[in-house]
Amino acid sequence: MAERSPHSSGLRRSLFYLFTTITILFITSWFFILRSTGRPHFIDHKIFPSSNIDSMSENRNPQSSHQYDVRHSDSNTPLFKDVSGPEEHEFSTCDPGRAALRVFMYDLPPEFHFGLLDWKVGKGEVWPNLSKRVPDYPGGLNLQHSIEYWLTLDLLTSRNSDRTGPCTAVRVDNSHEADVVFVPFFSSVSYNRHSKVKPPEKTSKDKLLQDKLVKFLTNRKEWKKSGGHDHVIVAHHPNSMLDARTKLWPCMFILSDFGRYPPNIANVEKDIIAPYKHVIKTYFNDTSTFDDRPTLLYFQGAIYRKDGGFIRQELYYLLKDEKDVHFSFGSASGNGINKASQGMHSSKFCLNIAGDTPSSNRLFDAIASHCIPVIVSDEIELPYEDVLDYSKFCIFVRASDALKKGYLVKLIRSISREEWTRMRERLKEVESYFEFRYPSKKNDAVQMIWQAVARKVPAVRLKLHRTKRFSRYEIG
Repeated sequence: MAERSPHSSGLRRSLFYLFTTITILFITSWFFILRSTGRPHFIDHKIFPSSNIDSMSENRNPQSSHQYDVRHSDSNTPLFKDVSGPEEHEFSTCDPGRAALRVFMYDLPPEFHFGLLDWKVGKGEVWPNLSKRVPDYPGGLNLQHSIEYWLTLDLLTSRNSDRTGPCTAVRVDNSHEADVVFVPFFSSVSYNRHSKVKPPEKTSKDKLLQDKLVKFLTNRKEWKKSGGHDHVIVAHHPNSMLDARTKLWPCMFILSDFGRYPPNIANVEKDIIAPYKHVIKTYFNDTSTFDDRPTLLYFQGAIYRKDGGFIRQELYYLLKDEKDVHFSFGSASGNGINKASQGMHSSKFCLNIAGDTPSSNRLFDAIASHCIPVIVSDEIELPYEDVLDYSKFCIFVRASDALKKGYLVKLIRSISREEWTRMRERLKEVESYFEFRYPSKKNDAVQMIWQAVARKVPAVRLKLHRTKRFSRYEIG
């Protein structure tokens, strides 16, 4: 038998080592691939936002996942369905440790908030003692833009041991622990009460407060750290913050619409649209049916408006003589609110037409009346529309179509009793989302607005983190 050559033996050893090396590399690579499909171990999860937002629960459970389920069927399932785990509902009171949003609120002097409501400030006091008395907000049409009042009350009581009901937002003392920073300036009441110059003064109190606010905020470490991007400011009245808005534009505004804002100041990507507080009476114990509401279509309000509101007078001339249609001038003065309540409660459909701005309180009055809203406002933005499907309980009509003779009435008359009943039931399902209450209750307007703010937090964090990419390497 021939002897093996040294060259042949060396070749076999080389092939063996090569095969072994490839096998080890193959197994190792699969190990890392499989490991990468689990939770990454190189990410500090403590820096994440404090919650997963669930559309139907303010409580946060780190062990459960959340998702939105907006139904598109005609079944009787809720429009805003809760699909979280069962343990989410075990907490009927506010548990600060499970709140979806951590909020740092500035202790602004009372002249910016409750002092505007004629609260008598005691020595050294910043906030009223809410356990003794809650300062009243001005009534009438002032109430429709009172959003900052309700949000501030909610934060002030968020850590009370006797608070009932779950909470979405909880106040924290350290801004480093916060997801957002809330600015408690009652801008709408400041505009309503103090925007006019009172001689011998040359500047209105509202403008002076805005100037003070800008100086206060831009000098704060919290503002400088984020550039204002994580600050939340309520400017719900369309004319509120007229001077300050152009200087504080990086913040997250809570608005009624974008009608009087250029897109570089306010836009749907960074800001929140909040509902008006309705001024007509809520329709409690409503057992009315299709036949119990004799008026087909209802509108009562200011008819002659500027800007986009010209459509109101055009529709008035088209609809004023139509059978079963009520279209007339009305105001909140005198007995106007009671008359509007009676009219909406007895109507099948209620018109919501653009006024001086795309939105109006009339939409939320209609929801509280269980009167199907007919929205004629092409530029309108709606509260919580990222999770709420308005087409299930509202009718949308383009302005160009509404101005065609006979179009609107024909469309409304084509809606069957069965379809109206389905829409009305959906309306009753969502009405609580537009109710402002103190103390706040689960899924009322206060909680829904905080949830909308919380949904903006990841985008804010992304923006802030991107701005810091090269900050440590900048010289000079």
